[in-house]
Amino acid sequence: MKNLRFTLLLCLITSFVFASIPTKQKDALLSLYKSTDGENWTNPWDLDAAVDTWNGVTIENGNVTAIDLSFNNLTGELPASIGNLTTLKILNLYRNRISGRLPNSIGNLKDIESINISFNQLEGKIPTTIGQLRQLKSLHLFMNRLEGELPESIGQLAEMESIELFNNLFSGQIPVSWTKLENLKILSLSSNLLSGMIPSNIGGLVSLERLELFDNKLFGALPSSLGKLTNLKELLLSDNAFFGHIPNELLALEKLNVLMLNNNSLDGDFTIFYQEFDGIDQVEIENKSKTTTTAVANND
Repeated sequence: MKNLRFTLLLCLITSFVFASIPTKQKDALLSLYKSTDGENWTNPWDLDAAVDTWNGVTIENGNVTAIDLSFNNLTGELPASIGNLTTLKILNLYRNRISGRLPNSIGNLKDIESINISFNQLEGKIPTTIGQLRQLKSLHLFMNRLEGELPESIGQLAEMESIELFNNLFSGQIPVSWTKLENLKILSLSSNLLSGMIPSNIGGLVSLERLELFDNKLFGALPSSLGKLTNLKELLLSDNAFFGHIPNELLALEKLNVLMLNNNSLDGDFTIFYQEFDGIDQVEIENKSKTTTTAVANND
């Protein structure tokens, strides 16, 4: 009887230690492997080995919590089944050659905190289902071919700290809903096809440290509420079609290190801005207007 109990206990312990991840999760990983030409990855998986030995896969408490396959020569498209990795917290597919669209099922990743699929060949729109990812803190999709309007639903993601979508083909306006993201520190939307005006309530981004909107088709007057971004360190708005005076409220930005307003149609006397920002790393207010003073200052 004692030997039987010992054997059962040993079997129980062994099954616990070597327990596999849920079938749905393993199938999702296999689907990812096959749809992105896993055999030709830089570091392919040994499909006969245990999942916890697969390069870039992190497992905690029997669930997949992180995938890091950056710089790994992934090609092809992301499968819809990636949405079955519902315990995933980190998805890093940076610097590959993934093409196609982001699947709508990405909205099922309810625990995800960080998504980085930058430097790939993604196309189409960001699915609106991304607004379901209430734990998401970091969304990096820069250097792709994504297009269409920026989803309003991202404005629901109260935990968001960093949005980097530069060098894509996004058009339309900056969603007003995004100005409610009080934890957002980085907003980088440069080198797209965005138009319209900067939302007047941009000052709602009270934690913002870097705002990059250069090289778009934005126009209109700069909103005075920019002066409410008291944590701002970098303000890059060059190469747009902004006009009018630079709001004096910008002078309240005591943490500012970089101010780039060049290649717009701003007017007025810029002297006070050069005086007040004399000690910061870089100031550029070169202007398209023929009626205003052109100046550039760089402080090393």
